[in-house]
Amino acid sequence: MAEILKDRSELDTQFQWDLTPMFENDDAWEATLASLDADIESLSAFAGKLNDAVTIGAYLDASTEVGRKVERLYCYASQRHDEDTRDDKAQSMYARVGSKYVKIAAALSFAQPEILSLPEETLTAIVNDPAVADYKFNLEDLLRSKPHTLTKAEEKLLASFGEVMSAPSEAYHNLEDADLLFDAVKNGAGETVEVTGSNFVPLEMGTDRVLRENAFHSYYKSYREHINTFAAMYSGAIKAATAEAAARNYPSSRAMAMAGENVPAEVYDNLIATVRKHMPAMHRYVRLRKKMLGVDELHFYDVYAPLVGDLKKSYTYETAQEMVLKAVAPLGEDYQETVRKAYAERWIDVYPNRGKRGGAYSGGCYDSNPYILLNFSGTLDSVSTLAHEMGHTIHSWRSRQHQPPQYADYTLFVAEVASTVNENLLIEQLLQNENDPQTRLYLLNQYLENFKGTVYRQTMFAEFEREAHAMVERGEALNAAALNALYKRLVTDYFGDDMVIDDEIQYEWARIPHFYRPFYVYKYATGYSTAVALSEGILKEGEPAVKRYKEFLSMGGSAYPLDELRHAGVDLATPAPVDAALEKFERILDDAEATLAKLQ
Repeated sequence: MAEILKDRSELDTQFQWDLTPMFENDDAWEATLASLDADIESLSAFAGKLNDAVTIGAYLDASTEVGRKVERLYCYASQRHDEDTRDDKAQSMYARVGSKYVKIAAALSFAQPEILSLPEETLTAIVNDPAVADYKFNLEDLLRSKPHTLTKAEEKLLASFGEVMSAPSEAYHNLEDADLLFDAVKNGAGETVEVTGSNFVPLEMGTDRVLRENAFHSYYKSYREHINTFAAMYSGAIKAATAEAAARNYPSSRAMAMAGENVPAEVYDNLIATVRKHMPAMHRYVRLRKKMLGVDELHFYDVYAPLVGDLKKSYTYETAQEMVLKAVAPLGEDYQETVRKAYAERWIDVYPNRGKRGGAYSGGCYDSNPYILLNFSGTLDSVSTLAHEMGHTIHSWRSRQHQPPQYADYTLFVAEVASTVNENLLIEQLLQNENDPQTRLYLLNQYLENFKGTVYRQTMFAEFEREAHAMVERGEALNAAALNALYKRLVTDYFGDDMVIDDEIQYEWARIPHFYRPFYVYKYATGYSTAVALSEGILKEGEPAVKRYKEFLSMGGSAYPLDELRHAGVDLATPAPVDAALEKFERILDDAEATLAKLQ
């Protein structure tokens, strides 16, 4: 029987986050929101005057302060909303600050084009002027985009096509979220089970193989019936990206997508080449999965099936706190002290309540504590989630402690590194102290699944994207047949001979929404590989690696992500980090095979 959730008012406040460091109460928030109109007016007065270092410096100071205010308003409102999404007042606050944010962004849209319209020699002199010293990295980054910035009239024209260029993505989400329907199926007991977009993966993770197979066929039948439409939408999205890249003088859509974080194409290509070099290990894991499931044929409706039964252990939140604290001990007493601070000062909203947003995240702003939203349920996964979100939180905390507001936010490229380091430290600590073969096998399989899903699978997606975009750039037809064939070839390469390549799997590309955000998925694989390299260094090298890592956590967005990671000791311009991560995968696989032998 499902647990009946309590109202928020019934929960002990010690397990609720304390938002008063942002605003004492809602009235204080309202007063600050009301002051934004005057801020917009004062910033708008800079329009047409951004032509010297002193004025640009003054504008950047003023806009940074307004940005801090808006961020604080937004974080407070969004977190109030997430406490109970049924709360009408919180909904109103969230909507109003969102509207105000759009208004500010529109009012300040003059600044970047105005600065970039200056002659290059003038811009270079401004970047090196002491009046803007606090913003030098930001301005250098802006200057880097100048060759790809069009005239004011051209930018306006390109912007007018924004809705047209995003139409394929919008159509995709409408089709997948609203219009795509799936046939109901029978489970192993002969009962009828509904199949939906939201329950498909949970069904595939179940123990009923009949249900998994039937759901698999039902799900992909609908994609097959609409595959030409999906292909037209995806082809349109790639053509839009390719056209914009050409208009902005980029050699390719991939170059444009990676330019923002200043990541060269070699990082992308090294990832794919290195993962392909370690493909035998992935094929070995497929064989292990087949063996552990005890099936004659391993199908794609078996790839999410549990290999080891769920642990019967349940953890209190207090036990979870201690487990995370112990796991991060290799990072030093100062790191642990910040974790204790998070516990003591109510940075964490722990338990589910009626109306609370699901899932978990780390939030907060420059002028507040970082915050963690959890829905703690006592499972090992809940403990791992606490460790994961604490990694984000301390990354944010250290960045805000050591960087000014303009450099406090780290990029998406490194966003999952600190969280995954913490997850890895937790699982390593649990394995170190676990002698029961069944529990060890459960933990090892979780580790292997993380590698499979985050490194191998996301790299396969990255290779699919690279080839699909290249086909358009070469002028080749990107129709359903071509996309299906490309995807099926990659699936065959990545999963190997021990996997039955079900005909339906060729349509899987159509269900991946990330493809409408070009060249994004590779960051999951590089981020996970980086985290493995860092956690291995922390555990084996000790203090020198810890020192570099904590310096990385303090850098925020003050340098390009590859430079920040080099400072931590990981150079993604080389194959070494991905190599090291997949060598770790092979060692975990060795351990899993040896542990399984003890149970047989």
